[in-house]
Amino acid sequence: MNKHIELVKKWLDDPESVTTEELEANADAAYAAAAPAAAWAYAAACAAADASADAANAAAYAKYTANCVKRYDELYEMV
Repeated sequence: MNKHIELVKKWLDDPESVTTEELEANADAAYAAAAPAAAWAYAAACAAADASADAANAAAYAKYTANCVKRYDELYEMV
């Protein structure tokens, strides 16, 4: 299983369990590994942490992230 996706799943299950710094480092590493869900998770965490960001943006990022992870899981099962 992809370690970047595993961290994203952990964050999706419990956003408080992963720091923004961990998500940032994960996103940076994931770009090189072509794991877009990790980048979306970092964007969602940033939007959620930004006091000026509205909840709809954070929710949209989180929803897209969950969809990326779901699609990854579907493709991984096909292999």
